[in-house]
Amino acid sequence: MTTILQTDKLKNFIAGEWQEANPTVAVHNPATSEEIVHVPLSGKKEVDQAVAAAKQAQKEWALVPAPQRAEVLYEVGNIMKERKERLSQLLTMENGKVLEEARGEVQEGIDMAFYMAGEGRRLFGQTTPAELKDKFAMSQRCPVGVVGIITPWNFPIAIATWKSFPAIVAGNAVVWKPATETPIMAYELAKIFTEAGLPKGVLNVVFGSGASVGDAMVHHDDIRVISFTGSNDTGRDIAAACGRQLKKVSLEMGGKNAVIVMEDADLDLAAEGIIWSAFGTSGQRCTACSRVIVHEHVKEQLEERLLVKLEELTIGNGLDESIKIGPIINRAGLEKIKKYVQIGKEDGATLLAGGEEWKTNGELKGYFFTPTIFTDANATMRIAREEIFGPVVSLIPVKDFEEAIEVNNQVSYGLSSSIFTNDVNRVFRAQRDLDTGIVYVNAGTTGAEIHLPFGGTKGTGNGHRDSGVQALDVFTEWKAIYVDYSGKLQRAQIDIE
Repeated sequence: MTTILQTDKLKNFIAGEWQEANPTVAVHNPATSEEIVHVPLSGKKEVDQAVAAAKQAQKEWALVPAPQRAEVLYEVGNIMKERKERLSQLLTMENGKVLEEARGEVQEGIDMAFYMAGEGRRLFGQTTPAELKDKFAMSQRCPVGVVGIITPWNFPIAIATWKSFPAIVAGNAVVWKPATETPIMAYELAKIFTEAGLPKGVLNVVFGSGASVGDAMVHHDDIRVISFTGSNDTGRDIAAACGRQLKKVSLEMGGKNAVIVMEDADLDLAAEGIIWSAFGTSGQRCTACSRVIVHEHVKEQLEERLLVKLEELTIGNGLDESIKIGPIINRAGLEKIKKYVQIGKEDGATLLAGGEEWKTNGELKGYFFTPTIFTDANATMRIAREEIFGPVVSLIPVKDFEEAIEVNNQVSYGLSSSIFTNDVNRVFRAQRDLDTGIVYVNAGTTGAEIHLPFGGTKGTGNGHRDSGVQALDVFTEWKAIYVDYSGKLQRAQIDIE
């Protein structure tokens, strides 16, 4: 067990109290296999308790003026800022990502706290001219009630802040199911909310599996919104279940993101952007670059640069500041990556580098995979169409810009895309024609900022967005209000003189 956490068993956080639940399962550091903590495997009973607490607390919380609700988020941001290094260390221990990236993720949560706190004074509606005399018309945002959020292991604090902060500042109460692989960030964030003065019951954390806790949340009558980030298959099931209940649902489900490299690109910059996008977080990002659509005239030059950059990457425990590539989250994730590497070989792609499990030694007994590059792939191959979620990227040669756009848009996902070019006309055409929710120019496919909407098209989601002011749309309902001060009945569309 780790001493930095100061506990060997986590508890659910319900109605402002830490409540023990059994059975539990061990959480391991994916870099060392060290047992970090035990986490409860809760069920429907605990979900019912959390929802009841949230429902009761939300009635009072919704009456608190939004600028006062925002003050809690400002304090959460301040506490997170003070504890940034400790949170980063814990994040790396449970998730495996290198410390530099963990610090970036914690910073994202800090930024989101301050940004969404600002929205406490900007929960704007609209006033509009009424079509009748002596009549006033306006709209306003209203909280939905109890919100359920289901978050993944790859960004265990950032994604949680994308969802919980706008929900809370808008006047909702939250029931949160974090990933069982990475529960420590939820434990720490619940403590921070308590210290920041959030009333009991406004935030509740229930640990457990998707099959038990997640399913109970999705089917609970008093949870009116489900915000989910995770796999496409699970997201489809959630959408179907919520649809039958007429329950609002927000889905963010992954990507098959591509970097386009044209013949006029700065190839050194492109190589740097590809390496970071493809192998940062060991490729375990929904925005990770897993395809490089490269003009055939510069393919070999780009390959040479990528191989040079690859030699600079170090693999190991993310707590070591010199390490650039951390572990895969678990054995199942590692085996999936190995399966896709074999599929790539069988489908005829050329393995340029990597392609094997990285053998550890000494204290490292975790799950590592070498950064892998395939070349001479084509758009029909499975490694070019299906999400691998690991450090594997495939180079697909194309003849021109038009073919590059076509190849990019052929996949079933539409999260992030990128183009490297020095042609301003191509830049604007790419912005228009790339069918993704995020487009980068002369940068990789990762690096979203919290003040812009995050999400994608097609199989990536169902049209809602995390982050940005658009996140408030998920957690609020619009109410139209008409005030007639004419002293007589006026009938819209009929009594217009």
